[in-house]
Amino acid sequence: MRPQTTEDPLRTAGARPALCGRGLTKRYGEQYALAGVDIEIEAGEALAIVGPSGSGKTTLLHVLAGILRADSGEIELAGQRIDRLNETRRAELRRTEFGFVFQSGMLVAELSAEENVALPLLLGGQARRSALATAREWLGKLGLAGKESRRPGELSGGEAQRAAIARSLAHQPKVIFADEPTGALDTRTGRDTMDALLGAAAETGAAVVIVTHDRELADSVPRRVAIRDGRIDTGVSAA
Repeated sequence: MRPQTTEDPLRTAGARPALCGRGLTKRYGEQYALAGVDIEIEAGEALAIVGPSGSGKTTLLHVLAGILRADSGEIELAGQRIDRLNETRRAELRRTEFGFVFQSGMLVAELSAEENVALPLLLGGQARRSALATAREWLGKLGLAGKESRRPGELSGGEAQRAAIARSLAHQPKVIFADEPTGALDTRTGRDTMDALLGAAAETGAAVVIVTHDRELADSVPRRVAIRDGRIDTGVSAA
């Protein structure tokens, strides 16, 4: 399959994007996971990327987040090229400018909820007292007041995901990447968790990029893009 640039049909003309990918390709052997994708995410925007298994949606998220390096194409964060950064700089970018929420939460089992949330701040050099105060503030905003000292195993699935959301936001990132953030939750808990993520991100002005196979969840997000065979599906609508 040859790469063919496919533009995101849902871009808002004239708006300066928080994150922009142009002509992105990623190949595994002879198979293109991304076959020339253009996509823009505006500051403060929530976007769902949907598609069947193997469509390239998770690869797109990982390339935009600097976890994977594209074979070709450009990525800009707030107008600055980031695709040419070395691994050390990309790791720093992921720690300072991006936040992440994964399906399993990825909390550190040995740490309390507040220590998990404070971890990005501590890694960034913030004093422990200040970092923990920020963590407690975010846990409170996400309905976890009084549970700051509990470890992940002492939290319900929904509570653990809320702690993961708090961690993703504590350092005020420009973009939050959420990979199947409700995949391990029941429908009601998943809906509440998604509402918490979008509401908290809106408070900070962070853009949110969500990868999901759950159409109902995607429909709750203001904007969505479908991807199929490594290309943006231009037939999807914003409604």
